[in-house]
Amino acid sequence: MPEAASATRATIGDSEFDRDTAVTRRAPGVYDIDLSAGWTIISAVNGGYLLAVLGRALADALPHADPFTISAHYLTASQPGPAVIRTDVVRTGRTLSTGQASLFQYDEEGKEVERIRVLASYGALDTLPDDVRTTAEPPVIPPMDQCFGPQDGPAPVEGSSAITERLMLKLDPSTLGWALGAPSGKGEMRSWFGLADGRDADPFSLLLAVDALPPTAFEIGIKGWVPTVELTVHIRCRPAPGPLRVSITTRNLAGGFLEEDAEVWDSEDRLVAQSRQLARVRLP
Repeated sequence: MPEAASATRATIGDSEFDRDTAVTRRAPGVYDIDLSAGWTIISAVNGGYLLAVLGRALADALPHADPFTISAHYLTASQPGPAVIRTDVVRTGRTLSTGQASLFQYDEEGKEVERIRVLASYGALDTLPDDVRTTAEPPVIPPMDQCFGPQDGPAPVEGSSAITERLMLKLDPSTLGWALGAPSGKGEMRSWFGLADGRDADPFSLLLAVDALPPTAFEIGIKGWVPTVELTVHIRCRPAPGPLRVSITTRNLAGGFLEEDAEVWDSEDRLVAQSRQLARVRLP
């Protein structure tokens, strides 16, 4: 059972998310992990969870601990079970270090298959200056008790979306037309976000947050799986304790592909993460 069932609030470093993203160093630059089935949608492992897994491996391999920017290309769908991550240090500097990593699994014939490849730059978030000059504004989302989560809808098919049991999602009703059979056509999704066991956010859970909401394609009127092709995440600062607000928009669906631009805001109204991904859709 997920830790949401526990009355004890989980902490950073001691939560289901931390245990399920922990990697074991086999040799310098080589890490083992057993990808958890708890972060799947249907049978595929969620892309944000995978990004957090590779992010932890790079944090160990590089001299800096915090991801600043990480770009991932999803080559084949990852499945729950054993995987190996291989990392390479590209460059190290005083402010930023850059590395790359790939995650591999084995197919039914025992052949190694690359699932995801990332290139990332890491630094120290706590050393960044405090000045902020921006035109960005936090998303306007109704209070949490006026929003709706997976538990408010029909019971899902067993095993279809295990990840929702590990998340605290409360979606803005104005972006839920798809769930009622009346999508708005606007390509927007907004939600309060947290981990179900109460663990506060950190840079690695931000990598999950940008890819954890229902696809904006649903509000455009597209149903079905929307697999990620490429995802780039920028971590801007360490989030304050408390729930996050996530806003995702799509402006252009063409040729069977769409982009999703995400912003993640913390409880102190700071923009803590941004992302853009390219995803493939199956048009009717």
